[in-house]
Amino acid sequence: MATHIIIVEDDEDIAALVAFNLERQGWKCTLIHHGSEGWDEIRRSLPDCVILDMMLPGMDGLEIFRNMKENEITRDIPTLFLTARAELEDRLEGLRLGADDYISKPFSSKELVLRVRNILQRSNRGASRVLVQQGPLVLDKAAMLATLDGEPLELTTAEFKLLAYLMERPGKVQDRYALQHAILGHADTTQTRALDTHIKRLRHKLGAFAACIGTERGFGYYFKPQE
Repeated sequence: MATHIIIVEDDEDIAALVAFNLERQGWKCTLIHHGSEGWDEIRRSLPDCVILDMMLPGMDGLEIFRNMKENEITRDIPTLFLTARAELEDRLEGLRLGADDYISKPFSSKELVLRVRNILQRSNRGASRVLVQQGPLVLDKAAMLATLDGEPLELTTAEFKLLAYLMERPGKVQDRYALQHAILGHADTTQTRALDTHIKRLRHKLGAFAACIGTERGFGYYFKPQE
């Protein structure tokens, strides 16, 4: 999975320039031009890095960053601030809050790439994380975190393993023994009802998204991508 970077910058020309230079490195970029929409997208997709402008409509960069630090699923996402040279106090506040770096406008494209590369290398986030995503449902296997539309899902270890196994094989029916092996590390023929219980609880927690787990009667279950 390509390294994913979210750029929250209201100046569309600057955002496009940043994205152009980062995408040349093989990184995937998502551009957001509104603060509140940026925060929603960060929670939803859990990127490998965030580039935040300080001054944004709806929610400024510092407010977004404070929200990130207060949220368990986003607090460790590396963040670089884009600042105007006159925004010294805001820049210092961002660093005090734990931002990884900043770069002042106007900036050198080469410097920008180097700073982002260094952040990614220091965090090792792209190498250590294994994300599984289907629509609004995202699993971070390294951290054992699940989110739906950016909101955390409180799953047991067994439920998380079961959901991950199904999501990694979309549309393919998995028999009961394969699913038990995914949860327990072995298939236990005496625990077939336990699997049904896990599925039932998982569907309940998924709420309106519960239909993504399909049933093949007499055989097993499968993940059904939502259109």
